[in-house]
Amino acid sequence: MHIVIAADSFKGCCSSRRAGELIARGVSRVFPQALIEIIPVGDGGEGTVEAVIDHIGGRWRHCMVTGPLGESISASYAAAGSTAVIEMASASGITLLQDAQKDPRITTTYGTGELLLDALEQGCTAVYVAVGGSGTNDGGAGAAQALGASFTDREGREIGFGGSQLKNIETVSLSNMHPKLKTAHIEILSDVTNPLCGDSGASLTYARQKGADDQGVQELEDALSHLAEKTAEATGTDYAQIPGSGAAGGLGFGLAAFAGGRIRSGIEAVLELINFRRIIRNADLVITGEGSIDRQSAFGKTPAGVALAAKEFDIPVIAVAGTIGEGASALYARGIDGMISSFRRPMDLQESLAAAGVLIPDAAEDALRLFAAGRNSKTSHRSIH
Repeated sequence: MHIVIAADSFKGCCSSRRAGELIARGVSRVFPQALIEIIPVGDGGEGTVEAVIDHIGGRWRHCMVTGPLGESISASYAAAGSTAVIEMASASGITLLQDAQKDPRITTTYGTGELLLDALEQGCTAVYVAVGGSGTNDGGAGAAQALGASFTDREGREIGFGGSQLKNIETVSLSNMHPKLKTAHIEILSDVTNPLCGDSGASLTYARQKGADDQGVQELEDALSHLAEKTAEATGTDYAQIPGSGAAGGLGFGLAAFAGGRIRSGIEAVLELINFRRIIRNADLVITGEGSIDRQSAFGKTPAGVALAAKEFDIPVIAVAGTIGEGASALYARGIDGMISSFRRPMDLQESLAAAGVLIPDAAEDALRLFAAGRNSKTSHRSIH
């Protein structure tokens, strides 16, 4: 039996690879002779680069860049030949901030732009930017500034860092953008489809999670609307309604409008990048999963992307999760055949995280015993008839 395990990271618990290893431990208890392949994957969130670096034969490249508060920090991305995979969270992520420092009115994506700039100068022409885990809401203006864009106020002065500064923009100039952007192919990997502004936009949906209060949320919403208006004047194109333009506090918008990037499903891009369909085409079973599966998992998240790919080959798919939340049944229409939670009894989050090394293998074992029972039942049914 050939079993492929392609799980995302279990946030706050274990990486994609570690999750795969724990699932494999449970699988082996049921099918000890099976060929088990662990394929780390990600959907554009934190951990995406770590998940794909081995697949692309890449190496880590370390850079000193501008952090979300304007400080100098070390950040990394993966490079392999002419391909680079960048995680914006490495340079501009919310995990780089203490709780008291979180304020999307002042945080910047400038460091993410510096990573992209370095990749271009290293000769990379295909650049994938995973935009999950941001601590910013500046519409990608900071990243664009690092790449040569200019946003000036009425006095002709360059605006400062942060989402609140966008309201001061009078003129947008792209005349000094890095020349290699013209020949680079930039993919913006996102697991959300939010537009830049509005009720489901970057500010109203996510800014509170990044430290904004009610007044700050409205200030950021107005600022992003102003950025969109000035950008449309400069480029002749309205990028604000593109699905995913609101990803990472509008970084999706900024990289599309100022760097010529294409926004696409992160999991679809990752599966393409690692030739996932070639890996699974002869598999008997695919196992996927992530820390929490719910209604949102059916739209742009790893379990749905993996399941849809597997269904092209009529391969059964099981999902293992830490928790299974409201609306998770939507995944059945996306190709998941069964789901199982690693929670064995009522317990709090910290207890479950600490026990993940036991809980995840046990859940995988339970799922595989049910799978084996189903296979045996079908075999018996055929023999009777």
